[in-house]
Amino acid sequence: MRAILYILTSLAVIGLAFWAYRENYATQQALGEADKLHQNIRAAHSRLAVLKAEWAYQNRPERLRDLAEINFERLGLLPLHPDQFGMVDQVAYPPAPLLPITDPVDVSSAAAKEDPL
Repeated sequence: MRAILYILTSLAVIGLAFWAYRENYATQQALGEADKLHQNIRAAHSRLAVLKAEWAYQNRPERLRDLAEINFERLGLLPLHPDQFGMVDQVAYPPAPLLPITDPVDVSSAAAKEDPL
């Protein structure tokens, strides 16, 4: 009886060791993938920082003003002034669309039947 118990215990230990071995490699693989994702995120942040710097450089007001002056004949761009803007109540909104009549009721004949005058 002891021999069967020793064999079952040994098989359980071997099975647990095999399971732990597989879990260790699965964990190492997941950690490697997480590291790659972190590297990709850092690279994307670096690219984004460069793009933001380029955008700020390209959108300098003096550069845009010079470009507008150079291309004035083609574009006709003029500087904006506060008096060019209007108030919200000055905006002409389109009228609301009329709702469709789905079930018309003949009111003239119904009123004639009800009115005893």
